[in-house]
Amino acid sequence: MAQITYTEDNIRSLDWKEHIRMRPGMYIGKLGDGSSADDGIYILVKEVIDNSMDEYFMGHGRQIEVEVRDGEVRVRDYGRGIPLGKVVECVSRINTGGKYDSKAFKKSVGLNGVGTKAVNALSNYFRVTSVRDGKAKVAEFEQGELIKEHKLKKSTQATGTEVVFRPDAGVFKKYKFRSEYLENQLWNYAYLNAGLKILFNGKTLQSKNGLRDLLERKAAQENLRYPIIHLRGEDIEIALSHGNHYGEQYYSFVNGQNTTQGGTHLNAFREAVVKAVQEHYGKNYDRKDILASMIAAVSIRIEEPVFESQTKTKLGSTDMGPDGPTVRTFVNHFVREKLDNYLHKKPDTAKALQKRIQQSERERKEMAGIKKLANQRAKKANLHNKKLRDCRLHFNDSSRKVSEELRKATTLFITEGDSASGSITKARDVQTQAVFSLRGKPLNSFGLTKKVVYENEEFNLLQHALNIEDGLDDLRYNRIVIATDADVDGMHIRLLLLTFFLQFFPDLVRNGHLYILETPLFRVRDKKQTLYCYSEEEKQQAIKALRGKAEITRFKGLGEISPGEFQDFIGEDIRLEPVLLNEDTRLDDILAYFMGKNTPSRQEFIIENLRVEKDELDEETEPAEAAAS
Repeated sequence: MAQITYTEDNIRSLDWKEHIRMRPGMYIGKLGDGSSADDGIYILVKEVIDNSMDEYFMGHGRQIEVEVRDGEVRVRDYGRGIPLGKVVECVSRINTGGKYDSKAFKKSVGLNGVGTKAVNALSNYFRVTSVRDGKAKVAEFEQGELIKEHKLKKSTQATGTEVVFRPDAGVFKKYKFRSEYLENQLWNYAYLNAGLKILFNGKTLQSKNGLRDLLERKAAQENLRYPIIHLRGEDIEIALSHGNHYGEQYYSFVNGQNTTQGGTHLNAFREAVVKAVQEHYGKNYDRKDILASMIAAVSIRIEEPVFESQTKTKLGSTDMGPDGPTVRTFVNHFVREKLDNYLHKKPDTAKALQKRIQQSERERKEMAGIKKLANQRAKKANLHNKKLRDCRLHFNDSSRKVSEELRKATTLFITEGDSASGSITKARDVQTQAVFSLRGKPLNSFGLTKKVVYENEEFNLLQHALNIEDGLDDLRYNRIVIATDADVDGMHIRLLLLTFFLQFFPDLVRNGHLYILETPLFRVRDKKQTLYCYSEEEKQQAIKALRGKAEITRFKGLGEISPGEFQDFIGEDIRLEPVLLNEDTRLDDILAYFMGKNTPSRQEFIIENLRVEKDELDEETEPAEAAAS
């Protein structure tokens, strides 16, 4: 065995930018390519905007401009501006910033002085401009390295700070900003800061009623059972209602930060709602029945918050501040007092809320026997040997709790038939990628109750594989990828699966866990080179690149793609199309349109698109016929 030396030469000190670039996950979480809302490029945008939001919260500047075009981001606020003598240090020297002064930023989002430095280090180009006291200071960087520090100049521009950056394509490979994710992120800032105006690519985002506006927008897809309850207090704001959807739906925030993983404040809120309801009605309603179908938003502000990760998605703080009460006590006291008062003042709302709880109670009791039988069938079906080829993180013990960081790396591919699942199984990363094989076409579940999930073997086993029977808290895979053939049958199966998830587990979609796998339609190759094409346009470009002398293969199904080829398509360069819900789209309407009975509007859509496809085919064949003649 070779002797490994360990001397002074093995000891190396990294400067701030080297460490961020070598270990970006420590600072911004996962990298990604922009297909997920929590991918690194969105964290970069958030880190810059957070500084502008802190200025607004401290009473400086009522407008923020955000432009994202061609992979470049520009953020301009009208706050106080960075002190001109500290512009370079604030964006390039670790542990440097104004937020260490708790008097200036008492309830800030970020307190560790890392955020903007991480953006700088992970950008091919980064420029900061500070305008203050009639003067402007500009500094430019590349990958965190200062390339030009401009001299101080007089300026007639409004006071504030502007940051322009382009994420490093070497770090964020094939990244793409999705406006849906960015706009949702910016709307959250607007809701949490009523009166703030955000200009995003020419669109104005502004809220008058805070979390009530947020819930109205989020609940546009739901049929709410009673008007939104909106309560405000010092350092706390809540909004809640109940719908007819399955599961619970929460939007939680701390100091303006969207805590997508919840934390101590959300746990306290749910506990407080349960106790307030039980006390108000004088009945010991089951916790599950009270929270079932709830849609709610909660926001609190605390001093020097502690989060469980650098990306601040889960609050870990137990206290409101050094001299304040616990988060649990604070939230419990507010919710139990204010909600009880509200229900006394609004008897119609109180009656509708109680009616919804009683309905959930009846449904739960009716389902108890069915769920028991379904669970027994799932065990007999030997799920982990027949339907699910699990990843090693779960394989030895399906009940084992996997850490949050490891869970984020997991993927489940849902495939049609043994051929496709066989190819993916052989090509996958066994450590983090699992495969669930469907048998035939799933049932069209549109308009059916959740009873069908337990009575239908395919749906029941899929639910157990994901572990989502009681919500997303124990979801076993971060990404659920529908991998079907790119033909009519494959599209139909895709629609049936989308209907299943949207009908019974909409939170899975809302929280960005569902994707469609993009695989190449064509393989174009000659003796020296092989090119994979995802569209007709790409195919024509490939033929041209190979000078017209190429063998062209049209993949009719995933089973025709060899495991060796599949490794390229589900590895680092995997192409995933996220399933996104527009917040102004009603789920019932869209499901009825695609999966309901043959409506005149859908027939008209099909006929019109058949005409378009025929016209396109005619245009393609005409040049070919002319060339042949």
